[in-house]
Amino acid sequence: MNDKIYLSSPHMSEEGFELQYIHEAFDTNWIAPLGKNVDSFEKELADYVDSQAAAVLASGTAALHLALKAADVGQGDIVLCQSLTFSATANPIIYQGATPVFIDSEDQTWNMCPIALRKAFEKYPNAKAVIAVHLYGIPCNLDEILRVCREYDAVLIEDAAESLGSYYKGKHTGTFGEYGILSFNGNKIITTSGGGALISDNVEKIKKARFWATQSREAQRHYEHKELGYNYRMSNICAGIGRGQLKVLKKRIQRKNEIYRYYKNALRDLDGIGFMPELEDCEQNRWLTVITLPEDIKPLDLILALEKENIESRPLWKPMHLQPYFSKYDYMGESNAQKLFENGVCLPSDTKLTEQDLERICRIIRSLW
Repeated sequence: MNDKIYLSSPHMSEEGFELQYIHEAFDTNWIAPLGKNVDSFEKELADYVDSQAAAVLASGTAALHLALKAADVGQGDIVLCQSLTFSATANPIIYQGATPVFIDSEDQTWNMCPIALRKAFEKYPNAKAVIAVHLYGIPCNLDEILRVCREYDAVLIEDAAESLGSYYKGKHTGTFGEYGILSFNGNKIITTSGGGALISDNVEKIKKARFWATQSREAQRHYEHKELGYNYRMSNICAGIGRGQLKVLKKRIQRKNEIYRYYKNALRDLDGIGFMPELEDCEQNRWLTVITLPEDIKPLDLILALEKENIESRPLWKPMHLQPYFSKYDYMGESNAQKLFENGVCLPSDTKLTEQDLERICRIIRSLW
């Protein structure tokens, strides 16, 4: 059988940057917890995205949880959340005892629809926060979403888990709202093997998030705890991997864009195929290349055809309002999110793909037409 082609797998630097930082941690016996790599990764990450501060954590989910906590979201509060996303976007709302209301996608970006968001605020004018997602690395309609959030005095939290390195009108995604969250899961554009980060220009809130993430341990000689804490801090080893990965992020973005352009050029003549749309004045990291299929070809048809040849692909995220756990919560909008889920496929977008790999993938796709 042919070698396995992955959707998006970890890609360590050819220069070995990650190992340099890991070896330094071993040589100085700073394995865990915390250490120089954690401190440096936070500074380097904040500098990269042009944010005032960052807290590197155990996961993007942990970052989103602490963002909601920092926004004072609690029991009974309403949080307006994009429906077309991974469940990790919505789960922390429940952690905080709050109630999610799910928002449909717009055609223009596949992200949160500002019109549906406004309708949600008309029904829930006291909603405390909004979680908007930059799906598959494509920035959401930030100008319109921010306008609505400011009108209703709601905190905007950007789920930029998939969009590190993407820009909206010259500014990094994740830096427009009060808080932004990043993910360094193994399939993301850079990885720390797991992990995530909370970013914000509110330095005091980031300090507080670090405190909560370290079991809310007070600055006492003995173990003193006045608040509920969490074991959310990133290890010094994982942070070392992140520091090395950050050095090659631009190269990874360049390769993701090359892969996208290859697919678009190789498949452009197929009737009914569509590629993920985007706004003008944006730069995308192209974390995954995503297509929609004509009505006579189902996503499972393509997924199984690729799988038969040892090639990994995925359906789009199943919208949260269609998930059994979240189905009892309100949903605002039409059925765009559902239509995208029912017609979309994430194509292999691994930065280690060769031209031969891409040719092989496209040949299988074309065979279904």
